[in-house]
Amino acid sequence: MNKPKMATEKGVPSNSRVLMLLGQLERMNGEAMGRDVDMARQITAKILHLIQTQEKTGKEVMSKGSSGMEVILASLESSRDVQTTLNILYILSELLTVGRGRRVGVFVSKGGTGILFQILISASKELPPSEELMLQLHSLLAKVGPKDRKFGVKARLSGALNVTVNLMKQNLQNTKLLLPCLQVLRVYSANSVNAISLGKNGVVELMFKIVTPYCKKNTSLLKVALDALGALLKSKTNARRAVDGGHIPVLLSLYLDWHRNDTRHRHMLIRKGLLVCLRNITNIKLGRKAFIDADGMRVLYNSSMECLPVRTLDPLINTSSLIMRKCFPKNRLPLPTIKSAFHYQLPHVPAAGPVAQLYSLPPGGRKSHQLCNKPLKKVDDVVDESDDNEEMDADTENDTENEEDEKDPRSANDDIETDLNKLHPKKSPGRPFEELRVYERFFLELSEDFQGYNFECSKSASTTSSSSSTFSSSSSASTLPSRPIIVPTAQALSPKHVPISSSLVGCHSTKEKHTLPSPSAPTPTPPAPLAPLELDTIHLTKDQDKQEKANIPSPDTQTTLPSHTRPPSQGRMIEQELVNVLEGVSLDEEVFLSAEDGGRKGVKQEESPVSATRHIQSPLLLGGIPALRVGGGGSNWGSDCGSEGAEDEGPVLEVPDTALLLPLHDPDLYVEMVKGTLSVPRYAEVAYPDYFGHVAPTFREPHLERVYGVQRSKIFQDIERLIHPNDILDKVVYDLDIPSCPLIEDNGESLKFNSQFESGNLRKAIQVRKYEYDLVLNSDINSNHYHQWFYFEVSGMRVGTAYRFNIINCEKSNSQFNYGMQVLMYSVQEAISGRPRWVRTGADICYYKNHFARSSIAAGGQKGKSYYTMTFSTSFSHKDDVCYFAYHFPYTYSTLKMHLSKLEALRTPQIYLRQDVLCETLGGNSCPLLTITAMPESNSNDHICQFRNRPLIFLSARVHPGETNASWVMKGTLEFLMGTSPLAASLRDAYIFKIVPMLNPDGVINGNHRCSLSGEDLNRQWQNPNPELHPTIYHTKSLLQYLAHIQRAPLVFCDYHGHSRKKNVFMYGCSVKETVWQSSISATSSDLQEDLGYRALPKILSQIAPAFSMASCSFVVERSKESTARVVVWREIGVQRSYTMESTLCGCDQGKYKGLQIGTRELEEMGAQFCVALLRLKRLTGLRNHQHLLDLESDIIGTQSKVVSSSSTTYVMEEDEPSFLEAVDYSAESNDEDADPENEHAIEVQENPDHLDPLSDSNDTNHKD
Repeated sequence: MNKPKMATEKGVPSNSRVLMLLGQLERMNGEAMGRDVDMARQITAKILHLIQTQEKTGKEVMSKGSSGMEVILASLESSRDVQTTLNILYILSELLTVGRGRRVGVFVSKGGTGILFQILISASKELPPSEELMLQLHSLLAKVGPKDRKFGVKARLSGALNVTVNLMKQNLQNTKLLLPCLQVLRVYSANSVNAISLGKNGVVELMFKIVTPYCKKNTSLLKVALDALGALLKSKTNARRAVDGGHIPVLLSLYLDWHRNDTRHRHMLIRKGLLVCLRNITNIKLGRKAFIDADGMRVLYNSSMECLPVRTLDPLINTSSLIMRKCFPKNRLPLPTIKSAFHYQLPHVPAAGPVAQLYSLPPGGRKSHQLCNKPLKKVDDVVDESDDNEEMDADTENDTENEEDEKDPRSANDDIETDLNKLHPKKSPGRPFEELRVYERFFLELSEDFQGYNFECSKSASTTSSSSSTFSSSSSASTLPSRPIIVPTAQALSPKHVPISSSLVGCHSTKEKHTLPSPSAPTPTPPAPLAPLELDTIHLTKDQDKQEKANIPSPDTQTTLPSHTRPPSQGRMIEQELVNVLEGVSLDEEVFLSAEDGGRKGVKQEESPVSATRHIQSPLLLGGIPALRVGGGGSNWGSDCGSEGAEDEGPVLEVPDTALLLPLHDPDLYVEMVKGTLSVPRYAEVAYPDYFGHVAPTFREPHLERVYGVQRSKIFQDIERLIHPNDILDKVVYDLDIPSCPLIEDNGESLKFNSQFESGNLRKAIQVRKYEYDLVLNSDINSNHYHQWFYFEVSGMRVGTAYRFNIINCEKSNSQFNYGMQVLMYSVQEAISGRPRWVRTGADICYYKNHFARSSIAAGGQKGKSYYTMTFSTSFSHKDDVCYFAYHFPYTYSTLKMHLSKLEALRTPQIYLRQDVLCETLGGNSCPLLTITAMPESNSNDHICQFRNRPLIFLSARVHPGETNASWVMKGTLEFLMGTSPLAASLRDAYIFKIVPMLNPDGVINGNHRCSLSGEDLNRQWQNPNPELHPTIYHTKSLLQYLAHIQRAPLVFCDYHGHSRKKNVFMYGCSVKETVWQSSISATSSDLQEDLGYRALPKILSQIAPAFSMASCSFVVERSKESTARVVVWREIGVQRSYTMESTLCGCDQGKYKGLQIGTRELEEMGAQFCVALLRLKRLTGLRNHQHLLDLESDIIGTQSKVVSSSSTTYVMEEDEPSFLEAVDYSAESNDEDADPENEHAIEVQENPDHLDPLSDSNDTNHKD
């Protein structure tokens, strides 16, 4: 019977056999190895045979605890015989081929790399060197190199670089030996010092001798050679050497050759390798210039277009796209200056900071309080002298200059506050009480005794103080602009209406009959008789036959109050007048007199057949220049920049029944409020959406699913501009820098734009193709950046045609527009048809870095930065429509004033409501302050004492104008508080609410995104606000300081905000303990003692509010937030529950609204749910006198509370999304030296239904206050 294969002739198992052989080899190490060469050969040959034939042998040698590797390496080091050395190299090659990761690691840790280099140097001294030995050495080094971090250094110090290079030069035709040499060279070149050294030795030129045109032979060799060349060209020195050698045209011709001949796409890696070489060379300015000169843009563009139909070629297309975008010449933003088109002269300029730098530039003959066309400055702030930096390394955009709260996750912990003294609240406010005593007048409720009040009287006996100020149009009458306020009108008759002939009725007298009394004032205040307003020429008519419905929706979504149950007081009668349906606004013969031509007359309408199509006229001076805005367009303020058109029909506008749909909206009242609003550009128009109002759609609006390849296709369209410049119109159609005539007339082939209305923002529109427009946003006033908020009007469109709009001066490095968010559109035709609403719209939406240079002045001193493009396409459904586009649902200052006036009408005798003017803003507008609570049951001492001693809740919103969602949340809060539900009544009984609904009226009015007129972020001024430059912050903080002095600090402070990069609604709070946990500082247990009550409110919200996500909340205090409201109120006023509540601009990724874009209904619901949460908080804190909430916290966490909502859908809490798994690169150039070349499809978001959002990461340090 034959013996088993696993045994030797002595019957010993083979694994023991290899150990025995290794033992013999170990004993021979040293001099014996040199004396007994034959024995060494025999032993090493036997070991090799065993390892080659029996798998277990290799495992035995490499097993843990075995000294096999040490013995083999020692023998290799001491061997002087070529054959023995080869045998050992063969053994190592066999061992390291299997299970490469761990085994190579063991080999490196035992010093194997150094021994291989020693043998390489020794072998090179033999003349001629053994080819087989060199082959095996380089093959082994190629396997080991990638796993040895010190490989490059070891190679350089040992002198191995020159050995390999010389070997390559001598064996250019010997592909067998050349291949491992190139593999090792590829690893050598990963070390930048080595790459430079190799370049000096002529290796770059050598590589171009190896790289050949299309050939089916030696493709593996060519692939490795291109990889090695690509690694070498990462060195800027080598890239310059390649450019100087004229190798860019060579690479382009090689790429084109392989592209044309590789028809079956079998050699995509070679083509990719050529592109990587081009990509690395074009990292330097010289390379980009050479690429352009060699017509590289056209070569790569054409080849990419041919590759588009083949999905597997996407890596080639994406890398080509990166190269072309990088080499696209940096363009100047088409502006005379990056400063705002509007200028407001500050009373004094801060000593330091961005605003001081802005004012330090040479002035351009600017005038205060008006539009001005500023000439080019002596210092050009749009571009630098050399914006195209010599090197363009990996994109490190961090946007610290435009949204300080967005931090690089890698350095997130660097911003955490580590000073324990700063983490503990101050014991006393900083200002003396004598200074603060003047604020007592804003807290009349704390001293009111109601002795003269009849608790049985009707609502007409108002509780509001006669000392309260008003927000009527007369409040700023003396400073109103001279231009007329223009209400929306129509060019032609709507189908339902004919002109109503009537005598001229003064607008002011009409308003005295139909408008609410001025808020909080005992009697209406008649407006000042200012003729320049020219509104008295408008005759307003209402259909008095239509009656309001019996029930008016209650704002708290719980119950409705029948209108007939209220006492028939004068206040009720006024309210009834306001909710009547407004059927039409007819303009009589002598309509608006032009401010400049002195009174052209409108043309009297003649009888004409009723057209089936409604022709909408945008708000403007119809009587002055009727032909300029047929179908809508920009405003001209009655200027002479266009010729007069044909006589037109008298305008009549059919107004939708928004009074029935929106109890808090009245178009007439809105116009009244606009008259008292002061803007820097002196806006004279009213935008349709603000006039008509917005009724939230009943249908769902899911996140837009990203189409594969959409960003790439948009980028290629941009690249076409350079390749086919004759196809580009480059026609300016709207320009605020031409104040006399921003709308530029044309032959009707272009869209008409307008943004000259409250909160509007669009500076310039350029028609680049027939149906494509570049749009430039205006900077915040007294600033040179913050481009994000937009709100503009478009008209003159063709039905069914897809238009592309590109906003080209965005600044953030990423946006939720890449993750499902759409822009908002409002159609006037839809509104007139009974659907007045903003809807999400836009296809092919993406956000990416463009080729417009961003000057270092606007980029915080960094050169070479670019702007970003937000692009979307849309088509229009109606002829002669006027449409509006906005970043988010607009909510103007005049809208706020209207809503506050209408809320006054909702007050019942049980509600204590007072409206005060906290202060006047820089621009002369009033900042309202509301006080809401319940009236005491009687004027008995007990009831008065309970009334005065209710805890205070302090709420604020809209410190950042572009975060309009904060105002919608505040609207929900206010409507709930003024509601009639039992919950609302209980809430008013429980608390006194002090509310500043709009902290930055000037910013909102003038279309700013983040700043006030001072050019500063007001939410970074809370530590030391200036009473002149930051009046709203100064006085709001003073209110809180007053409360702290009288020992009545609020129980809760919450500042409503919007977040542009995260989904859901969430809170930021302040906690010493959680901040210490997130940092490396050491603290004693006494330092960490704090009440856990700060977590109660967000935890309650997470259980009752569908849009709220507890997982997104954070309570860490950061250095960069020390001057925000949240931190200052916590630290200086001592409010433990001091929060910023952030609402998404996009939508939700958890709960009931998962996958949906957020709307005003959900935002208002969030405001109402915040109130419900406060009621629950009251019940919790009342149990234990605000102390020891830990057990209650666990009760909150452990019990599933009933959802207080109009919907019966249950809410399931989910964690935030995990980290983003896809390789995503939205920058124009992906020059990250460490990026995997195989993942260069990174510029494309490969969306799928479950795509993960990197902007919604759970990194709690990504704050936005």
